[in-house]
Order: sequence, then structure tokens, then C-alpha cells
Amino acid sequence: MRKRLAQFRKLGRTPDHKWAMLRNMVTSLIKHERIVTTLPKAKELRHLADKVVGYAKKGDVHAKQLALRVVREKPMVTKLFEVMGPRYEDRDGGYTRVMKLSRPRRGDNAPMAVIEYVDRPGEIRAARVPEKRKQKYFNNLGEVLEHAGIKRIENQQSYEE
Repeated sequence: MRKRLAQFRKLGRTPDHKWAMLRNMVTSLIKHERIVTTLPKAKELRHLADKVVGYAKKGDVHAKQLALRVVREKPMVTKLFEVMGPRYEDRDGGYTRVMKLSRPRRGDNAPMAVIEYVDRPGEIRAARVPEKRKQKYFNNLGEVLEHAGIKRIENQQSYEE
């Protein structure tokens, strides 16, 4: 029987406590753009963090009201809508990255992870360029290079010959 397999993680808390903790964590994630937490918490936070970025991409009044229900600080909502919304306008999802840390937490041996937003300055690992951004910036790359005086090499001989 497949009862209770498709639900979210409980994280050893009551639903009210879990919701309060996730709201605090998503506010901290928006503020610092990278936080260190346990692996199950990071995986659970990923859904909520991606959802609030989706609200920021919409940018209308209703989306701002929905974001205010989740994010605890108004300056972080402002940052979400003015900085992060435009940053991810050409990305269709996957705004966060969860990376496992090599060492567990010292006291209770809990697996630790870093959760961070992608496409930000100072990120640990560079994200792939979204297809929309590739099409937007790289379609006329040949024309730009020719205008700058860089010519295309037609005949390239291989070193194996």
C-alpha cells in the first residue's frame, strides 16, 4: 500500500513549527543567498525558495502579497522583487542548488548541505546558461566578432596528421 509516500518531509516537528522554520530559512536564504543547513531541511527548503522566486518573476501585486505571506522581512521582499526577479527572468526553474558537504555535523553526525541561489556573484559552482539567454545573446555572436575585427578561421589543420 502506498499510503503517505508522496507527502513532504516532517523534519521531526509539528506542522506549525515546520512552517515557521521554513519561513525563517527562506528569509535568511534571500538575505544571504547561501546558507548551510542539514540535507533534509535544504531539500525541503528548495521547493519554497523556488516558489517565492516564481512570485518575484510575475511581479504583480497579487504575487507580492503571496510572497509577503512567506517571507518575514519587508526589505527581503523588496530584494526578491527588485533584484532576484529580473535576475531569473530567462530561467524556467531550478533557481536553487543543494550541495552536500563532505563532513557531517559534529554533535549528532547529521548530513550537512549548502543551499544557494544560482546565477549570483560569488557562487561556488557556475550554473549552466539557460537556453533563452543563449538565444538572446549568442545568435549574433559572429557578427559582433567580425565587427570587432576578429575573423573566423576556415581551414584548421589537425595536429594528428
